[in-house]
Amino acid sequence: MRVVLAGGGTAGHIEPALALADALRRLDPDIGITCVGTERGLETRLIPPRGYELELVPAVPLPRAMTPRLLTVPGRLAGAVNAVAAILDRVSADILVGFGGYVATPAYLAAKRRGLPIVVHEANPRPGLANRLGARLTEHVFTGFPDAALARSTYIGTPLRREIVALDRLSMGDKARSWFGLENDRPTLLVFGGSQGARSINEAALAAAPALRAAGVQVLHVIGPKNTVEREPPPGDPQYVLLPYIDRMDLAYAAADLALCRGGALTCAELTAVGLPAAYVPLPHGNGEQRVNSERIAVGGGGLMVDDSDLSPDWIIQNVLPILRDPERVAVMSEAAAQLGRKDADVMLARKVLEIAR
Repeated sequence: MRVVLAGGGTAGHIEPALALADALRRLDPDIGITCVGTERGLETRLIPPRGYELELVPAVPLPRAMTPRLLTVPGRLAGAVNAVAAILDRVSADILVGFGGYVATPAYLAAKRRGLPIVVHEANPRPGLANRLGARLTEHVFTGFPDAALARSTYIGTPLRREIVALDRLSMGDKARSWFGLENDRPTLLVFGGSQGARSINEAALAAAPALRAAGVQVLHVIGPKNTVEREPPPGDPQYVLLPYIDRMDLAYAAADLALCRGGALTCAELTAVGLPAAYVPLPHGNGEQRVNSERIAVGGGGLMVDDSDLSPDWIIQNVLPILRDPERVAVMSEAAAQLGRKDADVMLARKVLEIAR
């Protein structure tokens, strides 16, 4: 059997596709898997190191407004559809699974042209244009959010890496903190902004560093691979560890008592799966899906939520610091976050894909 996975751009599209690929291989070691992406996203950095074949096609971003660029879309889209169709033919694909992003639109259209079964997975509560199109071409639609705005869809959660869903934060905590040079007996805040980082979160956390240290809180701060900071915290105790990127986010989650982060679908799915409470700062752009993701967890008691415009060092000191200094409250929020998480979406989706393809 040969499965083609289409999802690119951000880690939020790519990581669920890779988690599905891993689950498919566990269920059928002989299965053939090809990933389709574009040169514009993170797929060229994330997919090949995981051992999967990656085919690149032209990116066709769709303008959100009526501009002259709209006139160029049909020709470029046709070229991308032809490119994906050629890949489907070359690998003798049996099924296409799409996760959204620039590559998903031509992939859905190419699979429809070839008469292949199509499976759509949408991680966000408000689907993008590509998955709204894909959902019209198939009855096999699955979501990572219980109230996603896609008709005839089935909620299964978001496929996650095994190292995330198998993580036991309590048993791994001491080892994880030692890995990052942190002490074992101090409250720990994890700060990150997703795969690319977030300037507003970086600046607010760094400005709050003196108050956090004075309260005995240590910080593991991932600024993002493309970001720089004007001033790093001086060496001191407790530690304030500043890193551009972390490959082992499972260890980062295990090291932390609380996170300060964006509200992307993948971030929310991972944090609830491992039971790590967080202060969520939804991205102020896009179609508002990060706010919906975060609000669900905050209402459920597994975290806090603050608008990006309201995030400040004072907000961190007044809202995040009291939680970190109250182990009982951390434990209650951890349990509430875990109640909202799903750990089996990768296996559930893999079984559905195998069933549909056969």
